[in-house]
Amino acid sequence: MDSPLRHAAEQIEAATERGPTVKAFFDEATNTVSYVVHDPATLRAAIIDSVLDFDPASGRTSFASADAIIAYVREQGLAVDWLLETHAHADHLSAAPYLQGRLGGTLAIGAAILTVQQTFGALFHEGTDFARDGSQFDRLFEDGDVFRIGELPATVMHVPGHTPADLAYVIGDAAFVGDTLFMPDYGTARADFPGGDARTLYRSIRRLLELPPQTLMYLCHDYKAPGRDDYRWETSVAQQRAANVHVHDGIDEDAFVAMREARDATLAMPRLILPSIQVNMRAGHLPEPEDNGTRYLKLPLNAL
Repeated sequence: MDSPLRHAAEQIEAATERGPTVKAFFDEATNTVSYVVHDPATLRAAIIDSVLDFDPASGRTSFASADAIIAYVREQGLAVDWLLETHAHADHLSAAPYLQGRLGGTLAIGAAILTVQQTFGALFHEGTDFARDGSQFDRLFEDGDVFRIGELPATVMHVPGHTPADLAYVIGDAAFVGDTLFMPDYGTARADFPGGDARTLYRSIRRLLELPPQTLMYLCHDYKAPGRDDYRWETSVAQQRAANVHVHDGIDEDAFVAMREARDATLAMPRLILPSIQVNMRAGHLPEPEDNGTRYLKLPLNAL
C-alpha cells in the first residue's frame, strides 16, 4: 500500500468515535452534489465542489445554489476554512470565488491543474494574461498532502483518469471522490476528455477501493440509474467493491478499459463543457472584461 493510501486508511481506522458532519446540496440542473463538511467539535468547515448557476441561452449567472450553502453555514454557526475542488469540472461552473468573498477560506485544487490550464489555454487561444501556473488558486495539493478541518484530519489522494487533475479528499472516515465513481448501479466516470485515460482511471479507482471497506464515499454526481427513481450520492467502499457495474471486484484492467472506451465513444459532450472549463480553470473567476466592460466566453468551433 502506497504512503498516501496507507495514511488515509490509518486515518479512517482511527475515526471510531466521530467523523465529519456532512450536508449535501444537490443541483438538479447539472446533476451535481456540493458538500459542506464540518467538524462538530470546532464548527470549522470545508465546502466541496460548489455550483454557480448559469443559463447558457442568456449568458446569465446567478447565485441561488451558492446562497443556499451560505445560509446553511450561517445557520449552523460554521467557520469556513477551505473551499475544495475535486477537479476542473466540465459540467458546471464553480461558485468558489463568490463563496470565498462571503465566507472566507482557502481555495484549493490539485497541482495537476497546470496541465489542464496548458491544454485548455491553448484550446481557447488564451493570451499571456491567462496564467498557466495555478496562481488563481490559493493552494495546490499534491498526492499525500495532509491538512485539517478543525480537529478532523484530511488526506489528499491524486486520482487522475477522468481528468489529469482529479483529487479525492479523505476527511475523517469519509472520502469525497469527485467524478471518479458514481453510485454502484451507475458505474464510473468517462475518461475521454483531453488528458483523460481509461487505464489511469481504473488504477485510480482501484486505489480508492483499497481504503477500508467501511469508508463512506460521497459522490459529485448522480443521474439516476435505469430503474431507479431517486437521486443518490452516498455509498461505501464495500458497496462499490461488491456491486459497481463497471468496476466491482473481479473486473480486470483490460476489461474495464475496453468497456470504458467503447462507452465513451457513444457519449455526447457535456452541455456546459465549454463555459465550465473556461471558468473553472480560472478557479471559478470569470474572464476579465473587455474594453467595453463586458465579459465573454469563447466557443471554439469544430475543436472538440
